[in-house]
Amino acid sequence: MIDEQTLQGELTTAKKKSAKPMLWVSMISMVMFFAGLTSAYVISMKRDDWVSFDLPDAFFTSTILIVASSITLFLSQRFLKQNKRQLSLILVVITLILGIGFVWLQYVGFNQLKSVGLFFTGPESTVSTSFIIGITFMHVIHLLAGLIVLLVVIYNHFKYKYKSDDMLGFELGAIFWHFVDILWIYLFFFFYFIK
Repeated sequence: MIDEQTLQGELTTAKKKSAKPMLWVSMISMVMFFAGLTSAYVISMKRDDWVSFDLPDAFFTSTILIVASSITLFLSQRFLKQNKRQLSLILVVITLILGIGFVWLQYVGFNQLKSVGLFFTGPESTVSTSFIIGITFMHVIHLLAGLIVLLVVIYNHFKYKYKSDDMLGFELGAIFWHFVDILWIYLFFFFYFIK
């Protein structure tokens, strides 16, 4: 008969083995979702009422912030592996701040579109602005989930739950964060080059 401690250990091992594959499956579904949205964007470009316009300046700045946030999180993970906990924690907090800055700049970008008469809905909206704002907003929702993940990572970091040889939760959070970053870079270049 298996004792309770052995059973608990086996369950923990099984959870650890399934965590990354489950994350990858969810990210693949997100890729398919955004592929569908961008495909609909391309098809809709053939409409007579399609309007081309330049992306708001805030989207350029937000792209720089999101790239910087991936760099700080990558460095944080590296320092944690070297047992430089304090430096790692500081960099995760900087990543969170950069992520919040990204969300703020997306909001500023939406307002920049409004200021030039480009709206998401209503009689003054266009198909192209509805697509760009809608797709960007869906990305922001995913990024907000990433910010929650970063808050959990920071909390667990404070609780000393990550060690250089046991950082699965940190790794999962980092994979998701880098994924939403890469997703934004794809969307940014998609909108920039396909008008």
